[in-house]
Amino acid sequence: MRIMAIDYGDAHTGVAISDLLGFGAGTAETIDSRSEDVVVERLKQYIADYKVEELVLGYPKNMNGTLGVRAEKSEALAERLRKETGLKVTLWDERRTTVDAHRILSEAGRHGKKRKKVVDAVAATLILEGYLTFCQR
Repeated sequence: MRIMAIDYGDAHTGVAISDLLGFGAGTAETIDSRSEDVVVERLKQYIADYKVEELVLGYPKNMNGTLGVRAEKSEALAERLRKETGLKVTLWDERRTTVDAHRILSEAGRHGKKRKKVVDAVAATLILEGYLTFCQR
């Protein structure tokens, strides 16, 4: 069963898709758009192309556990994806994934524009790996 993780942002949305068995991350990409409509259409295309059966959406809680504007946007996107795809959407605590993604890319020698282009895909991969590890698929 393929699972897709989404790191939804204002300008860039990271996407990571599990391998066919749902054991590890297989594909990671970034959608560069500020339009929710564009993001949703591209996500629906990934769902169709990869036969995704479940979605995990990053839920950006504040470090103290409170919810802010970004969390509200994620909740709204989760509801829209449920309605438009019919798939289960799990909101997943994504605290520190972007920070960890920057650290991983820095350690790999990716800096500046090179890092900016892939950081959201790496963050989505971290969300996916956390979810898969927790769920022990």
